[in-house]
Amino acid sequence: GLVGGGFMAAIALDLNDEDAGILREVLESAQSELGYEIANTDSKDYRDKLKRRQVLLQRVLGQLGGG
Repeated sequence: GLVGGGFMAAIALDLNDEDAGILREVLESAQSELGYEIANTDSKDYRDKLKRRQVLLQRVLGQLGGG
């Protein structure tokens, strides 16, 4: 797939439990903020872009696993 006009590259991160927990918290916070932004924007195009970003964040969170 394409991301930002370029080809998507797979990367692997080697995170300890503390690092993974912090990353999870940051992603969850960003996802929460996106939910607010999605609910409060009038632009369909922008809302659709935010929804795609929210799906991506959810996918990454799923890969990180539970806390």
